[in-house]
Amino acid sequence: MSILTVAYHSITPTWHNDLAVRPERFALQLQKLADRGYMGVTFRDAALGDQDRKVVAITFDDAFATVAEFAAPILRERGWPATVFPVTEAVTSGEPMSWLAADGNGAPSEALLPLNWEQLAELSELGWEIGSHSRTHRLLTRLSDAELHDEIAGSREDVTAHVGRCASFSYPWGVLSPRAIDKVVESGYEAASGLAGRFSRHNLFAVPRFAITAVDNDLRFRMKTSTTVHLVRTTPLWDVLLRVRHPEPAVYSR
Repeated sequence: MSILTVAYHSITPTWHNDLAVRPERFALQLQKLADRGYMGVTFRDAALGDQDRKVVAITFDDAFATVAEFAAPILRERGWPATVFPVTEAVTSGEPMSWLAADGNGAPSEALLPLNWEQLAELSELGWEIGSHSRTHRLLTRLSDAELHDEIAGSREDVTAHVGRCASFSYPWGVLSPRAIDKVVESGYEAASGLAGRFSRHNLFAVPRFAITAVDNDLRFRMKTSTTVHLVRTTPLWDVLLRVRHPEPAVYSR
């Protein structure tokens, strides 16, 4: 049995940014996974399922509108579902996801537009999973108890009201904390995932993912989807590697 979970953001040919993977590269990466024997499933099914085959959960943080335009057709051709983690207030407002431009990347506003609720419901009908990425994408470690409840439990209520179900959570900025994990469990989620740091094995509420970006060449993609690298990520050796690569504390992904 081999379970793999990876995170994408935008799939688009027009926005040149680390978060934006070109559609042809995305299709090639899926083909490479298929060639290695992987089958696409939703994040929840990958985390909870008693798999007797190699499965990969393709996930999308933030719910860019480009997911429906470019990623969904590629996945549909392969017959694979995926999981989208929307920021629910952005979906409701339809406004560009402003926090993604905070680093001065000069992104055009159309590149930052989110999916709407109708599009998310359509993806759900196609077999995709719609999870949550909080209400406003704030760093959870900085919030009060009431704010933490609003971001985690409130966003699950938003998704459930529009789509019918919300079983999985993606921690904003990829950062986990014991308080956030406890609130995710309390709020009724079945699984959750982060991107930053070392992870324990077999924790349904701290499932590790690697973010796939535009700068990931074939070698980097192979490393990020390597079962050996994922195993190392559960050991103290990963902490050493992080300190070498990031001497100062950092937020690792959006």
